[in-house]
Amino acid sequence: MPDKKDSTGPRSDSPPRKKASNQEFRGGKKTPFRKPLKAQSEEKPAREEEVPAPIYVHEVEESDDVAEKLGTPRGRRGLPTQKLQKILAQAGLGSRRDMEELIKAGRVTVNGQVAELGARISDEDMVRVDRKNVRVRAAGKMPRIMLYHKPEGEIVSRDDPEGRASVFDRLPQMRTSKWIAIGRLDFNTSGLLIFTTSGELANHLMHPRFEVEREYAVRTLGTLTPEQLTQLTAGIELEDGTANFDTISDQGGEGINHWYRVVLREGRNREVRRMFEAVGLTVSRLMRVRFGAINLPPRLKRGQTMELDPLQVRQILKWAGIEAPTIADKQSRPDEEKRVSRIRSHPPVAPEKPARRPVRKAPPSR
Repeated sequence: MPDKKDSTGPRSDSPPRKKASNQEFRGGKKTPFRKPLKAQSEEKPAREEEVPAPIYVHEVEESDDVAEKLGTPRGRRGLPTQKLQKILAQAGLGSRRDMEELIKAGRVTVNGQVAELGARISDEDMVRVDRKNVRVRAAGKMPRIMLYHKPEGEIVSRDDPEGRASVFDRLPQMRTSKWIAIGRLDFNTSGLLIFTTSGELANHLMHPRFEVEREYAVRTLGTLTPEQLTQLTAGIELEDGTANFDTISDQGGEGINHWYRVVLREGRNREVRRMFEAVGLTVSRLMRVRFGAINLPPRLKRGQTMELDPLQVRQILKWAGIEAPTIADKQSRPDEEKRVSRIRSHPPVAPEKPARRPVRKAPPSR
């Protein structure tokens, strides 16, 4: 009679299986851009070829060997070079198409000579646009993307005659580049605000021809009727043209307050508020929760910022159809690969009080 196999211990002819951990399925690190895992230790997750919306960032790494084989064009001194119009777009001066028009018009010079379309430059070249110096960025550097949960009571501007608080006061200062705000939010509107150092990415997300979706959570005083819902999705006339929501969903509410989720593909001034006012409802609260493929992270509280790491930035560039750098310039930015998404709280900067003038005492009367 054959011996019975012991079901309590591992089989002698097969090595013991290693229990998979959650971090193995998360790419070896924790990130707020992935949903909680549900029993992924039993089946292997399928690889996604395209980036669905809405997402934050997919973790898809590229092999360093492939990047080394592709290489980067080099200048006379062996420095990496890039096309001039791409460098100008990355500096935040506009899209590549706009920069090509500037070059054709003869408004761009390189080392004192009028630039030609298709010219390649490196870090040591001196570039000027309309006689103003432009700081060029080395080839292979990844642009930066910062998420900010804007509270109510801040403006999206660097200069304000009224001296109100600005969203730029909450951002970390940079020496070699500047933050570009992707879209604007009104003074009384809160939610997701995206900043980047790439002018090309900012232009792609903001230009009307790309029709990037914006999603808002809207609280109104009152409830929409079926006729009003149809009117808002079919199109309603405003002072600056016809506007409509792609989708509008009822989220319920209590009392007179009612919540809706709306999606539209443009960003005119106070467009959402004006559309609801056109059908007779007042918006008491407005919050942007998504811009394109980027959602507002749930753990990003008001007044906090979160910078995306290079891998997440690469995925955003891929979604936008923008060529990402193939080789990281580790000599100029040794901390680029180590940068991780961290939430930081930035207290508002209080305006400086004017210095008090000393009060002169009147001389004693004689």
